[in-house]
Amino acid sequence: MMQYQVAVAVLVGSLRTDSINRKLATAMTRLAPPSLRFHTVGLGALPMYNGDLEVDRPESVKQFVEECERADAFLMVMPEFNRSLPAVLKNAIDWGSKPMDKCVWRDRPVAMSGTSPGAIGTAVGQQHLRQILGILGSAVLGGEAYISFKPDLVALPEVSRS
Repeated sequence: MMQYQVAVAVLVGSLRTDSINRKLATAMTRLAPPSLRFHTVGLGALPMYNGDLEVDRPESVKQFVEECERADAFLMVMPEFNRSLPAVLKNAIDWGSKPMDKCVWRDRPVAMSGTSPGAIGTAVGQQHLRQILGILGSAVLGGEAYISFKPDLVALPEVSRS
């Protein structure tokens, strides 16, 4: 019997290699049921959104949009910068929202989380993210997870490469 798998694109709102939010995203995907198939969509190669580039979109933008279009749902994991979402994630959302009739976020479920060393985790940043995705027509999932990161909160065992 074939089991249906939901393709979930993971967007991490941090470019740091050793990002605590990247670690959190990895831990979340490892704890998820096998019916969810995750793939990380990189944000680092995207240029800053500029409407002048819409005429001939850069290859990095085309690839990003194609990867997002293949997703049934999204998981966004982000730090909080200045009580808001990181620019790299907002930039990716902007690219994926244009043109509006081809918005990759519309009608797609989005779950979100994030962590920071602060006491309230990423509460305010996630509130902004909810507002943005709501106006774009995403089905933002309920529930909130604001995680105050502590060293060794997430222990990631090595994955066998054999």
